[in-house]
Amino acid sequence: MENATSARPVSLYSYSGEFLDHISLARTLREEVTGRVRVVRHRKGHVNRAILLRRPGDPEAFTLRDYQGRAYSFRQSLDDGRHCWKLRPLQGGRSEGNLAPESLRPIFTQVLRDCMVAA
Repeated sequence: MENATSARPVSLYSYSGEFLDHISLARTLREEVTGRVRVVRHRKGHVNRAILLRRPGDPEAFTLRDYQGRAYSFRQSLDDGRHCWKLRPLQGGRSEGNLAPESLRPIFTQVLRDCMVAA
């Protein structure tokens, strides 16, 4: 294990993976003992980085889905084993005939027309 007086700083990351700061090795080891961080070690105990642990009350970490938004189409399996794309209703529910509210239908149908390719 490294000497606690080592001057080499350790990278500190949030529980969501965001870089926060550099801290001393001594502080990193103190935080590990208190259970505040998870220390990542490589090669013979060398401390590589420290990751803050999520505490009660901390918000959930962002995921890729948070940035992508909701998928409004999905692959549906057909009875014959083939697949097709099915649209989700924009206002929720399982309606097959009312995929978009009246106010959004012109925009929705224009987007569909723009995406269609002439065969």
